[in-house]
Amino acid sequence: MMATTDRIHSGITGVGKHFPEREVTNHDLEKIVDTDHDWIVERTGIHARRFSDPGTGASELAAPAARQALEMAGVEPDELDGIIMATITPDMIFPPGACSLQRRLGTKNCFAFDLSAACSGWVYAASVADSMIRSGAADKILVVGVDVMTAIMDMTDRNTCVLFGDGAGATLFERMPAGQEGVLDVEIGADGEGGEFLYMPAGGSLKPASEATVAAREHSIYQDGQNVFRAAVDGMSRVTLDILERIGATGEEVDLFVPHQANARIIEYARRKAKLAPEKVMLTIDRFGNTTAATIPTSLCIAQEEGKLERGSLVLISTFGAGFTWGGAALRWTID
Repeated sequence: MMATTDRIHSGITGVGKHFPEREVTNHDLEKIVDTDHDWIVERTGIHARRFSDPGTGASELAAPAARQALEMAGVEPDELDGIIMATITPDMIFPPGACSLQRRLGTKNCFAFDLSAACSGWVYAASVADSMIRSGAADKILVVGVDVMTAIMDMTDRNTCVLFGDGAGATLFERMPAGQEGVLDVEIGADGEGGEFLYMPAGGSLKPASEATVAAREHSIYQDGQNVFRAAVDGMSRVTLDILERIGATGEEVDLFVPHQANARIIEYARRKAKLAPEKVMLTIDRFGNTTAATIPTSLCIAQEEGKLERGSLVLISTFGAGFTWGGAALRWTID
């Protein structure tokens, strides 16, 4: 049985996105590393991605997306109760990137903090926002997923530099009027045993920056691709099915499936396990690559712009990322 309307719901009332202007195609990467277009497409589904100019911070990338989401919802920055920025590439270790975004938006009247859960970051942040709104602690929370992955990429490593791009997506969560559904359910989880397969070796308290860590290229992404792929296939499929079971729905009832955009083959496996029709799957990986915490909110925004969503649509979301972390959500779309 589908979730009832006898409780407070949060819902998404505005969405926004922002990508750097510079598009980097697979053919561009062929000139930098030993790879080729067909190899990348066959293994990942990626054709192009966006790269920021050096010196671009996450808050700078996030600000236009945030303004778009607020404008769509008809909400002024001073009306916000909070800002949660999901990112693994904040402007700096501290202060929080969310505070930098708060300054860019010109408001001082809300809480602001970062949340780090890698590719699952937006779902984790959405879970926090939903819980706070349902508890009555807040009415309007801006949830941003943003990553400047080019800041931590080794452009000599062909196994990782072809995968990622930069981007920002923003979603405004608001308390829904009585009797109106929004977020139906959220599930998040983690298994720290998977941390050794996808991480950045240096730059934290365990191994602070030094001449040695820089020379060893330890401030860039390290990934054991095979182990990450196997775990992601299992984890994303599992959380997708879990969310459907928790809300008492079938794949046939889903109007749009919005998965994390890490690999087209992983997405296809999750689609088949959930018995979803191909036309119900939102794909943006071909155009933008893996933008980590930004993939879900940017995909939601693009789906809205492309007319794939309407008020009342049942949206299914799932993600998997470093940690290992994972998350899923189901919601009724509340934007016309």
